[in-house]
Amino acid sequence: MKRREDNGEAILPGKAILFARSFAFWIVFLVSIVLWSLVILFMAPFSFETRSKLLVLWSRFTNWWLLKTCKLGYEIQGTENIPEGSFIILSKHQSTWETIALQIFFPRTVWVAKRELLWLPFFGWAFATMEPIALDRGAGRRAVERLVRDGTTRLKRGRCVVIFPEGTRTAPGTVGRYRIGGAVLAEQSAYPVVPIAHNAGEYWPR
Repeated sequence: MKRREDNGEAILPGKAILFARSFAFWIVFLVSIVLWSLVILFMAPFSFETRSKLLVLWSRFTNWWLLKTCKLGYEIQGTENIPEGSFIILSKHQSTWETIALQIFFPRTVWVAKRELLWLPFFGWAFATMEPIALDRGAGRRAVERLVRDGTTRLKRGRCVVIFPEGTRTAPGTVGRYRIGGAVLAEQSAYPVVPIAHNAGEYWPR
């Protein structure tokens, strides 16, 4: 991510303006989550591909609103390394941004997440319709086995499986403890891996 510039000069708003911009973003962002979640739930009888397109629209809208309010945009490098077909995405997890933006670049994604997310009102209910792989973090080996079983099934259906191998958000420049689940899924399913690094945490920290 990067802060956009006007007239060649970086935008450095005062704290009051920065707060106002952030507040405007969050109000619309939270309202959009509820509205889009209701739409996704209404579209549950339709295909996964149809619901994915709706999520991509929401992701594009959210990034557009982030640019308009907070002047934050992004640049992508390395798209020539993305393989055809299904693959496993192993991404750094620093902020909320990548959980929104990755759907723009990889529109057939399903996510590996903690099962508690499914209990959240609106968002969790809609998320449950998108074929997530919801794991119990305390299940140990059984969680890895489920990841391999369900992940392989999703990949065979033409999905891309998104995994945050550190398990939780980490600050920029730090490295968390990498879990083995993503590596085991790649080894046993024989699908390729696309690693993703970014700097979203520098602009949208935890």
